[in-house]
Amino acid sequence: MSRRALILTVTLAAILGAGIYYLMVLRRHIAPTTASDLQSDQAARTRLNEQALQQSPGQTQIITLYFPSYADGKLLSETRALKLSSDNIKAIRQILLALIEGSHQGHGNALSPSTTIRAVFLTPDGTAIVDLSQEALTDFEPGIESESLAIYSIVDSLCANIPQVKEVRFLVQGQEVQTLDGHIDLTGSFAPEPSLIAQTH
Repeated sequence: MSRRALILTVTLAAILGAGIYYLMVLRRHIAPTTASDLQSDQAARTRLNEQALQQSPGQTQIITLYFPSYADGKLLSETRALKLSSDNIKAIRQILLALIEGSHQGHGNALSPSTTIRAVFLTPDGTAIVDLSQEALTDFEPGIESESLAIYSIVDSLCANIPQVKEVRFLVQGQEVQTLDGHIDLTGSFAPEPSLIAQTH
């Protein structure tokens, strides 16, 4: 082996060794995401949501939220005290945040805890347009009934608490989507569906 080839071999070996060492150090500093990490992230998000829900200058009032009961195929009502904003756009955000926070009574979720509200609009004819992140609408069992409950949990909750909202239209990542999971057509608007609400006696 020539002197030049030997020097080149030694140099390459040194570079390779340094690269392996760097990767080992980097691996120690980048810990894999664990279930406890995800739970901590969700807990932090919930605390931020709770703070945002109560930051409105409005008066505290009792609102009604509807959460899915996937086993029964119905929406279950849940009342909550909330400082609901007099600004309709902010009020829509507050209701969505309350749904993202989840049920206080152990009901199902319509919106994943990792959902982000990207934008909210309200048209003059009363159509609320909600633009959600791609994590939205993923906390339900597959199937047309479960998808329907997830959708109407949001629609009925918004329309029940904000009289100016007559129907709801969904965007995901700023785009119109065809379906959730191949069942419910999301290209139109949704009016409330009282028949899905479980009757309490």
